[in-house]
Amino acid sequence: MTTDNATPAEPRQSFNLWRSLQYYFKRELIPLLADLRLAIALLLAIAGVSISGTVIEQGQSLNFYQTNYPESPALFGFLTWKVILTVGLDHVYRTWWFLALLILFGASLTTCTFKRQIPALRWFSRTWNFYSQPRQFQKMALSAELPHGSLDVLIPILQKQRYKIFQEDHKLYAHKGLVGRIGPIVVHAAMLITLVGAIVGSMTGFFAQEMVPSGETFQIRNIFDAGPFAASQIPKDWSVKVDRFWIDYTPNGTIDQFYSTLSVLDQTGQPVDHQTIHVNKPLRYKGVTLYQADWGIAAVRFRLNNSPTLQLPMAQLDTGGKGRLWGTWIPTKPDLSDGVSVIAKDLQGILLVYDQAGKLIATVREGMATEVNGTTLSIAEIIGSTGLQIKADPGIPLVYAGFGLLMLGVIMSYVSHSQIWALQTAEGFYIGGRTNRAQVIFEREMIEVLAHLGEQPQHSAEELAVQ
Repeated sequence: MTTDNATPAEPRQSFNLWRSLQYYFKRELIPLLADLRLAIALLLAIAGVSISGTVIEQGQSLNFYQTNYPESPALFGFLTWKVILTVGLDHVYRTWWFLALLILFGASLTTCTFKRQIPALRWFSRTWNFYSQPRQFQKMALSAELPHGSLDVLIPILQKQRYKIFQEDHKLYAHKGLVGRIGPIVVHAAMLITLVGAIVGSMTGFFAQEMVPSGETFQIRNIFDAGPFAASQIPKDWSVKVDRFWIDYTPNGTIDQFYSTLSVLDQTGQPVDHQTIHVNKPLRYKGVTLYQADWGIAAVRFRLNNSPTLQLPMAQLDTGGKGRLWGTWIPTKPDLSDGVSVIAKDLQGILLVYDQAGKLIATVREGMATEVNGTTLSIAEIIGSTGLQIKADPGIPLVYAGFGLLMLGVIMSYVSHSQIWALQTAEGFYIGGRTNRAQVIFEREMIEVLAHLGEQPQHSAEELAVQ
């Protein structure tokens, strides 16, 4: 049997659940997030993971990790290619758990800011209340009671020391260096901006590599690392032409610098930007940065007797880590029954020519000819290819802004916030103060203030009573 006025169980349970969640957030979660120890632990964890991302090569192929991090013997006894790929150490900065660490650290900073820093600033604003009782000065570490004193004498002294002064009747409050109390809040805000920038970059940025022969046009395709929302950043309405690639060599034959002249083309093929880049001087266009990172030999152009200029690609040879060589095979007969191998090690224009038995038979320079197998082989050009590393990171402006604001906040935090109270009564003159840092300097200021007060002529008790 039921009655019409019975209370349903479901709304009561929902209300109790809501109250429980409120209690948990207020009493458990928020104090935990505001705990300085948690923030330090998260910061150390982020630093450790970032170091691992610097030490372990990011975005490499499976074969690379299998070669450099074999299962036997495992590096440090546990670090193998399987561990790296399973945990995501090959793309640390885009893993869900690294982003979770950043978000949790950001939540801790935000909670600490609103739970501790801002309330502390409000508390300091409340201390602008004037002290009206002599006993209030006894609680200060730096205070003094003078038989005679005057606010009229004290005010010029404090103004000379750049204090901001508030006066009400016979009560005075002065402070300077309030920016030192705002500094920690600015530091927290700067770190939050930096974290947001890092997260934005991880979610929307990408890395790509392109090896492009001189004279060719390309669009960014070979992307090896990208965030889940990076598709919008990959350019589709413009391409890049490698107008020229060349290398400057030192007198002893080593590479001094390599250069690429690049033209950015719009959808109609018209150039909209034109720059020559080299190492440490990239090209930046619409948030995408192209770095000069590598080089290679793409092809060789040649003629056989009086034939038109022909072109064959050159491939990089496996030298077992003993240098870089590129080679190709040039047929010297129409039926491909005979030919020579040509090998180049740089773009200085020298080719080594080998017969089918592997014997060196000639050395020829770019623009010159040699006789091989009864055929005149003329080398017209060795075509180089530029290796470009391409990066887009929309979070970089936020990261730079965060670091700039962080430096400003740190400087602000070193400013001392000093406060002085004074009370003038018929019984005497009371003065006291405190500071949050540079205690010795503040003590010297107080001693100087007291010395000046003692040197000035004082009002009598009868004069104070009249006032």
